[in-house]
Amino acid sequence: MSDILERHSPNFDKRIEYGPEPQHFAELRFPDGPGPFPLLFVIHGGFWQSAYDLKHIGSLCTALTNKGVVTCNLEYRRVGNSGGGWPGTFQDVSLATDHIVEIISSDPRVDIARAAVIGHSAGGHLAQWLASRHRVPKASPLHCAQKYRLVRAVSLAGVCDLRAAWKQRLGNGAVAKLMGGSPDQYPERFDAGSPIELLPAGTIQVLIHGTADTIVPASQSEEFVERAEQLGEQPSLVKLEGVGHFELIDPESDAWSTIVNAILPVLGM
Repeated sequence: MSDILERHSPNFDKRIEYGPEPQHFAELRFPDGPGPFPLLFVIHGGFWQSAYDLKHIGSLCTALTNKGVVTCNLEYRRVGNSGGGWPGTFQDVSLATDHIVEIISSDPRVDIARAAVIGHSAGGHLAQWLASRHRVPKASPLHCAQKYRLVRAVSLAGVCDLRAAWKQRLGNGAVAKLMGGSPDQYPERFDAGSPIELLPAGTIQVLIHGTADTIVPASQSEEFVERAEQLGEQPSLVKLEGVGHFELIDPESDAWSTIVNAILPVLGM
């Protein structure tokens, strides 16, 4: 396993609070120079559990900021935090992106027209969900009048299909903890919260997955892409042979240059 979870998180430039809870904040990093630079929302993983926070994805943020990207590393309520899980975890990432776009769009260094979202593992799930939330049924507590629509999403070893992830018992049953129960108990929650159920999303989506990932199997990304293509969409799937789970967020990994080359075009770079 990569040591990325233990590595010190590099410094950030600015902290923004987007709501009243202790987890309602984000860390911004700005490239040197006047810009304008594309804005990338970054959502960390950890199977939606409070034990894992945004620090472990700070190295990825810094590496991408060094390439000329404004990165916005989001914290959010997770299972184990008050109000985390269903529906608060989803509502937090919605609130965060809308609020932060409103605050930051007047900064001349930021090119909102090139905004995108990237996430790793459980964060990949939330990134894809954010890009699809306009498809959430109106009756769902996840439905909101969004102020800004993100149309570009990158999933790094993401959990794209919550029903399949529940069956696979990923993260020792982490999906049931996030959703408050099983797909049979709460079919409408899984319909509203699982990216594969919200297809076609009408967004640009890139999915990157290692074939040797034992934490979130590559089938999660493969089956999402297959369903999307059946519905007339054209997501990109980048399969990294022999690569595991944490290499995807580690700028020191052998796979990193391939990952960066897949991310930057999504940002118009």
